[in-house]
Amino acid sequence: MRVVVTDPNLLPLRDEFEELLPKATEVVWLPDQLLGALRTADVLVGPAFTPEMAGAAGRLRLVQVAGAGTDRIEAPGVPVANTYHHEDSIAEYIVWALIGLRRELPAADAALRRDRWRSNVYNPSIRQPETLGSARVGFLGFGHIGRATWRLLRAFGVQAWAVTASGRTEGAGLNWAGDTSQLDRLLDESDTLVVSAPLTHTTRGIIGAPELERLGPNGVLVNVARGPLVKQRPLYDALRDRTIRAAALDVWYSYPETGDQAAPADVPFGELDNVLLTPHLSGITRQTFRRRIEDIAANVHALANGNELRNVVRH
Repeated sequence: MRVVVTDPNLLPLRDEFEELLPKATEVVWLPDQLLGALRTADVLVGPAFTPEMAGAAGRLRLVQVAGAGTDRIEAPGVPVANTYHHEDSIAEYIVWALIGLRRELPAADAALRRDRWRSNVYNPSIRQPETLGSARVGFLGFGHIGRATWRLLRAFGVQAWAVTASGRTEGAGLNWAGDTSQLDRLLDESDTLVVSAPLTHTTRGIIGAPELERLGPNGVLVNVARGPLVKQRPLYDALRDRTIRAAALDVWYSYPETGDQAAPADVPFGELDNVLLTPHLSGITRQTFRRRIEDIAANVHALANGNELRNVVRH
C-alpha cells in the first residue's frame, strides 16, 4: 500500500500516523514531484485533487481529505472520504469569541495598553457588559459544530434556536428550530448569530445587509463556516457603522496560495476595532488532528482488507 500525503497539517503527527497504518505501508510526505508520486499511489491524503492529478493517478483507490470540506476535490470514479473531529475545538473558539466580544475584552485590553482604563467603573459612558448566559443565540446551520457549541453554551444558561436546510435538529433541546424560511425570525429574536452552515449555491451570500440589520446594534456574529456565506462588503459596512455590535471571523474570502502572506478580504476588516480576526484556526488543535489520523488510518486498513470505508462522501 502506497500513501501520498499532501496535507502539511498532518506533519506534526507524522510518527503517530505511520504507526497506525498497516505494516509495510509506504508513506510519501509532501512530494516535490507530486504527479510522479501519484502514478503509483493507492491513497491520496490531501485537501485538493485536480483533473491533472487524476490523470496521473492511474491506480488510485481513495482520496482521503483530512478534514470536512471536499469542495477542492475533482475525482470522478475514485471514492472520496472525509473526517471531522474539529467540532469540539471550534466550539471552544466560539465560546471564547462570544465572551470576549459581549464583554468587549479585546477593546479593554487594547485601551489599557495605552494606559486607559476602559470600564464602566472609570467611565460611566461605557455600558455595563452582558454575560454569556444572557445571550440569545441563533445558529445558522446545526451540524457537528452547532451541536458541540450548544453543549457548551447550555452550561451558561443560554437560550438558542436554529435554522437548517431541513429544519430538523432532533433531540437538541433548543428553544425552537426551523428551515431557512425562518431565517428572518431567527435574526429578529437573536443577539448572537453563529454561522456554521456548509457553503452551497443556496447558502452563498445568505447573510447580507438586510439580515445584518435584523440582527441589530447589539448583535454579535461569529463565522466559522466559510467566508462567502456572509457578504463581505455589507458585513464590513455593518461593523464600521455599528449596525451590528461586533464579529469574530475565522473564515475568509481569499487565502494564501503559498506561505503565510495574503489579504483575507477585499475590504479592510483589520482597521476596525469591533472585530476579532483569526486565520482559520478555530479547529486547528492537536486533539483534532489526532482523531483525524485515526479515521484516516482506519480507512487505509479497510482498503487493504477489502472492508467498507468510513465517511465516504461520493464515489
